Formats: sequence, structure tokens, C-alpha cells
Amino acid sequence: MKTNKYSKTLTLANEHFLAGQYNDALRDYSLVLREDPLSKEAYNGAILCDIAMSGEGGAEALFDYYAILRNEDAESADIVISEILETMDGTLEQLAGLFSEGLGQRLEFADGIMYSEFKELVLNENDFKRIFENIMFSTRVIITEKEDFVDFLDNLIDNGYKEMAMSYLESALGVYPNDTQLRNLLRRLAKGDELEN
Repeated sequence: MKTNKYSKTLTLANEHFLAGQYNDALRDYSLVLREDPLSKEAYNGAILCDIAMSGEGGAEALFDYYAILRNEDAESADIVISEILETMDGTLEQLAGLFSEGLGQRLEFADGIMYSEFKELVLNENDFKRIFENIMFSTRVIITEKEDFVDFLDNLIDNGYKEMAMSYLESALGVYPNDTQLRNLLRRLAKGDELEN
């Protein structure tokens, strides 16, 4: 059962995050998780603190987006933000510790392959569609850099996966509504639809 202290600690954690006091926010989210290990809000808050403290951009905007979604429907907000955080899959530094890197060496990861590996496979086979379809049904592509994400969307559009590209774009624009590269891709998709009609 959630206590009054639990609610106060969660509120305090959110206030610390908004003030940019990520260490304090992380401590408070951890206290909440100790009392309720299944608290999605505290778990997502802790992940966002980790992202903010690692220096990756976007954690603050994602937190604001999460707060807006939670005001409308807390359960759906938890699911949406969890999915976004899963696709981010951590920083390159964190991932680097999990792999032994080397040119031409295949990186193996339980939940997917790195985008750089995916690009290498596409380059070697010169067939984005076939490689993407093979990977799509067996694993997932892990994208940790914005440039890779934009490149991936470009390839999806070029190879006829417009609905999938649109789905990714809508999610990304929800978090980064003023991003020029993402807006250009959206315009490109819209022009393609006009040409087909």
C-alpha cells in the first residue's frame, strides 16, 4: 500500500529532477523503489536521472513529456515512456563495457545488434530490405545516436517502410517536436504520399 510518505518522496524526487538536482532525485526515486519495487514512475524517473547525469541530451524534455502524459493517463504514460527508454538502450559507454570491440568482429547482444553492425551487414549484402526483414523477425536494432536514427528512418522511407518510419517519427517528434532533421523526414514522407495519390 502506498503511504503518504511514499507520495511525498515521489513528489520530492520529481521536484529535484525539475530543479536539475539529479543525484537527489535519484536518491528519492530509489527510496520509493525500496518501498514499492513495481513503481513505474519511480523506475522511469531513476532511468531519466541516469540519462541526465550521463550527459546525454533529451532527458529533461522526455521528463516534461512524461509529466504531461501522466496528467492525462498515468498507466498509458508509464507504458509509452518505458518503451521510449527501452529503445534508447543506454549510452555507448555502457554498451562498450558489454562487448569486446574490434574491426570486423561481430558484436553479440542478447536483445539485438548495434546499428553500426546492421549498417555493415547492409553494406556487405547491398540489400537493406532483406537484411532488415531478417533482423526484424529475429532481433532488434539498437540505436544510440541521433544520426543513426535519422539514417535508419531515411533507409526505411527509401525501401518502402513508410508506415513504420511514420510510427517512429511520431514517437520521436512527441519528444523532440522542434527537431529540424525529424521535421524534414516528416515533410519527405508527406511529399511521397502526395506523389502516390
